[in-house]
Amino acid sequence: MSAPAFFARWRVRLGYPLAIVVLILARPTPQSIFYGALVGAVGLLVRALAAGHLHKQSVLTVTGPYAYTRNPLYFGSAILTLGAAIATHSWISAILLLGYFALFYSIVMRREERELRFHHGASFDEYARAVPLFFPRLAPANLPGRREGTLFFAQYKKNREYRAAIGFLLLLLALLAIWRFRSTSRFVSNESIGASPARYSPRPSPAPTRFSGS
Repeated sequence: MSAPAFFARWRVRLGYPLAIVVLILARPTPQSIFYGALVGAVGLLVRALAAGHLHKQSVLTVTGPYAYTRNPLYFGSAILTLGAAIATHSWISAILLLGYFALFYSIVMRREERELRFHHGASFDEYARAVPLFFPRLAPANLPGRREGTLFFAQYKKNREYRAAIGFLLLLLALLAIWRFRSTSRFVSNESIGASPARYSPRPSPAPTRFSGS
């Protein structure tokens, strides 16, 4: 098995143990979860728009967000990963998440590019010259024969894009549970310390009374 095929096949499976490590190292706060959720929602929106236009390899999709970047799904995933990294409130977790994405998906994108070139030939080459691989253009590419597509919820469901939203929601709930658990543990620990019996020093014995002789 070639390296690109290995990364494409194992990127999801290796993501599960990574998620466990990330959660163990996470130090979430309500603020980090909130801001991470906002960033992640942008990523989910980008992915949803892409999934609503994508027809896999049956046709070369060049409408919607695909007129800005050849990989809007993965661009949305990058934003989603950044949101998850912010939500964890941990530099180590953030480095693991972003490093995993950069390593696996850079290889996967190149592999899928070769497959699209094989299936669509010159049409894909023309598309690739006009639209960047990952970071989107500021304006949509003016491709010959391009027709503006619309977002179809049926296509969204067919591509099972709802799974990304469910997965991100579960991550946020897990981080919220971790924050709650640790906050409760600290509170109980502080209460235990405050309720410990006070240490009393022994009462000093009264000083001896001096009597003067009569």
